[in-house]
Amino acid sequence: MNSSYYSLALSVAVICLGLPGCGDKKSIENAPPNAATKASTQASTQSAAPSVAGASTPTPTPSGPPISVTTVRAEIRDMAISLKASGSVFPLASVDIKAQTNSVVTKLHIRDGEFVRVGQPLFSLDMRADEANLAKARAQLTKDQATVADAQRQHNRAVELRAQNFVAQSALDSAQTAVESANATLAADQAAIDAARVAVSYGQINSPLSGRAGALNVTIGTALQSNITSLVTITQLDPISVNFNLPQRNLADAIAALKSGGTKVTATLADNGGSFQGRLSFVDNAVDPSSGTVRARALFANKDGRLWPGAFVEISQTINTLKDTVVVPQAALIQSARGTVVYVVEEGKAVLKPVKQISSQSGEAAITGINSGDSVVVDGKQNLRPGALVVERTKESKTGAPPPVAAPSTAAASAPVGASPRSTP
Repeated sequence: MNSSYYSLALSVAVICLGLPGCGDKKSIENAPPNAATKASTQASTQSAAPSVAGASTPTPTPSGPPISVTTVRAEIRDMAISLKASGSVFPLASVDIKAQTNSVVTKLHIRDGEFVRVGQPLFSLDMRADEANLAKARAQLTKDQATVADAQRQHNRAVELRAQNFVAQSALDSAQTAVESANATLAADQAAIDAARVAVSYGQINSPLSGRAGALNVTIGTALQSNITSLVTITQLDPISVNFNLPQRNLADAIAALKSGGTKVTATLADNGGSFQGRLSFVDNAVDPSSGTVRARALFANKDGRLWPGAFVEISQTINTLKDTVVVPQAALIQSARGTVVYVVEEGKAVLKPVKQISSQSGEAAITGINSGDSVVVDGKQNLRPGALVVERTKESKTGAPPPVAAPSTAAASAPVGASPRSTP
């Protein structure tokens, strides 16, 4: 009996112990879905919490990695404004020598291409007929001089007879008329002699200027026609001029320079032919409407004869000087839809600033809109955006070495080693 009682008590105890576990499982299974999900999330969080205890999440960087650029410092200085143009060498004087009378060449005093001086004999012509005419005019003068002397004696005698009332007044008047007529004839004879002398002088052709003779077009015995046959061309080489065109916008500066004595002009021959210094000497009085330019001329000393007529040269002329202007490389300027801009580095960031270009010369530009000492980006500006982080290249990086690596951000540096921004549950 005791064993039966013991078995019954043990069964009741087992049943009582199983009822609480069965009740909890049924309550979880019967709970709504949200409650079950929440409970699962809380359980997962509680289980993962110990693994990331003490870790901090870094703040993301607001921009991308720094962009490597090169910069220059804007500086204030004087900037010379030069005008460059193409010009051609042109002689100040070139004379085509022709005979002024019909004759024949009897002697040549120069050779082809010879340098001649002003007044130097060039050609001699056959002038025997004109010399004979000169002798005839002189003989006529001598004859008429005798006539004048006789008329003067007749007049003196008429004066004496009139004083004694032996002749009428009309006889005295006739004698006076004869004297005056003889003197007029004498003056005409002298004019004829002068004309004959001029004709004879045509037989000796001298150089009207100093320069270089071209090719001779005649030889001894060549028959010449007055003012038709060309004998030779003499071209002045020293000094010599260079003709070129000035843009209309530079006309006022050129005229001002001309009034002050002319600015310096440099002419450079092609193929390392040398450079020459001259001065502006002429500006035309009208602008060519088809090209918007005005003709100008500069004068050069040419003792060595290196500037040859017809040669092309490059002209460089300083027409103005900008005082105390901000100068940067031309490569730093960016032409945008809103005008000309540059990137300036301020506190490690690229700042876009609008500027106005005053002038440009030899790869440099005079601008307004920035200050002296500003770091202006020259290379790498095509990769920049306003506010982008920049780092300037060192001298080694400009020759091919890799650019410096940017330092990590403060937020990333504060994170402990081994910690990740996000933990995977």
